[in-house]
Amino acid sequence: MKITLQGQTMDFKPPKTVREVLSAMLPAMDEQIFACFSRGAVVELNSILRESTELIPITYAHEEGRRIYERSLRFVLLLAANELFPDYQLRFEHSVGQGVYVQMEGRRLYLSDIEALDGMMRDFIKKDLPFVRARWSRDEAINYFYQQGDTDKANLLSYRPYDYFNIYTCGEVSEYFYGAMLPSTGMLSSAFGLRYCAPGFVMLLPDKHDTAQVAPYLNLPKHMSVFAQSNYWCKVLNCGTASRLNDLIALDKLRDFIRVNEAFHSKSLSEIAEDINNRGARAIFIAGPSSSGKTTFANRLSIHLRVCELDPVILSMDDFYRNRDELPLEEDGQPDLEALSALDVPYLRKCINSLLAGEETAMPRFSFKKQRRKDEYVKLRIGANSPLIIEGIHGLNPALHTEIDSHLICRIYISQLTTINLDSHNRIRTTDARLLRRIVRDYHFRATPPLKTLEMWDSVRRGEEKWIFPYQENADIVFNSALHYELPILKTLSYDILNQVPKDSPHFIKCSRIIKILNYLLPVPDDILNEIPPLSILREFIGGNTLYM
Repeated sequence: MKITLQGQTMDFKPPKTVREVLSAMLPAMDEQIFACFSRGAVVELNSILRESTELIPITYAHEEGRRIYERSLRFVLLLAANELFPDYQLRFEHSVGQGVYVQMEGRRLYLSDIEALDGMMRDFIKKDLPFVRARWSRDEAINYFYQQGDTDKANLLSYRPYDYFNIYTCGEVSEYFYGAMLPSTGMLSSAFGLRYCAPGFVMLLPDKHDTAQVAPYLNLPKHMSVFAQSNYWCKVLNCGTASRLNDLIALDKLRDFIRVNEAFHSKSLSEIAEDINNRGARAIFIAGPSSSGKTTFANRLSIHLRVCELDPVILSMDDFYRNRDELPLEEDGQPDLEALSALDVPYLRKCINSLLAGEETAMPRFSFKKQRRKDEYVKLRIGANSPLIIEGIHGLNPALHTEIDSHLICRIYISQLTTINLDSHNRIRTTDARLLRRIVRDYHFRATPPLKTLEMWDSVRRGEEKWIFPYQENADIVFNSALHYELPILKTLSYDILNQVPKDSPHFIKCSRIIKILNYLLPVPDDILNEIPPLSILREFIGGNTLYM
């Protein structure tokens, strides 16, 4: 068989493992490669090759490489927890910078516990124990996880119409993961850390910019607080995992679940409006990453402020874009549409101050068709009871707030912070959930095929990491736009179009991750869409939002 790798081709007598091929063709990088892409799929280092193919190495520099590494490190943490706290279950919650927040269900952890877990993990890494993958029968896997007290995983597997599952075993622990793994614990480095963060801790990964170092711990109290609130909602609704969501669908209880979810959003919006009114804020800046629902949130906030006897006015930062030929360029020579300098910031500040002073102000309008500011301006004057709602990705950047009276400013960060897990040990990443929202919206309402959205996503993510996430803790208020029922709804609208993405595309892996998640969710009847209110944030992505009619 012929194996092609980084432009060179070699003949091998099958069968050969991927690791054996890499050792022969790229010996200098042997320890840096965690897996490979082959024909649109991820193949592990222990995978057997029996026919000709092209291999594309996956290292820690690649998003998929970091996911493989994290998955394997999670298993080592599970091994340590099983040794030290065999009567308790860990739950992996959500990202915190370059780490994952973890709690122990039914037990509060202390600093000494974290130190013990850290030491035990390092012992397991030194032992270089293999992660052994084996095919278990459906009944064998389900019964094992029931016996381990992992009922959510057992229930989730029971919803899958497969006769077998690939289960990994290391030491005395067997686990079902939803992606590729490293071959052994010894491939993990000592560049990780456990940072105590009551009532749990953050498992820090190697820094993606310098893998020899542990990633820096980011103190994000507001970010953590909104996740804690969302987790509380999940407990109130008794729906923190995909299997519980499937139960609601199977028992025809999803309609009521949708109503309660939407009521929680309305309650939060009402409280935010009251807070703004009590502050006397008149310049409300709203920012958040792609597909967070910023536009719908701004419009719904406007409605709730009117209930507070205010007369809000919404401004879009998009109207303050500079002309396309004035924009800074990225490394590829294309305009950097995400950069703060893409906006006419001085004029934006001037307009805000002018409006707050009660003056008649010439407001710009931007033509996206011509990629230039329109020649005609719109005159606007507001009253003393008219707060400005200013929506855009740079809303939390301090550069926008200089020269504006700080007592009049309220900063709001909005994001889709998913708290539904596949099971206790396997989370659904907020990045994947936001990408799914965007794929559905772009395809159905912007005539953009999913492959085009996937091609743009890496650039979008770079812009978020540079211009949005560093400022999220500047927010006075954080709003979680996630709806716990949305994934099965989005599955109904996206599954067929996701399967249009060709497997030979370098972006297929992003699509494959989402499909894997959706495969664990039951479909919902088409008429369930009628239960989603016309002002729901989800309507921004699936259509039917009457705010824009």
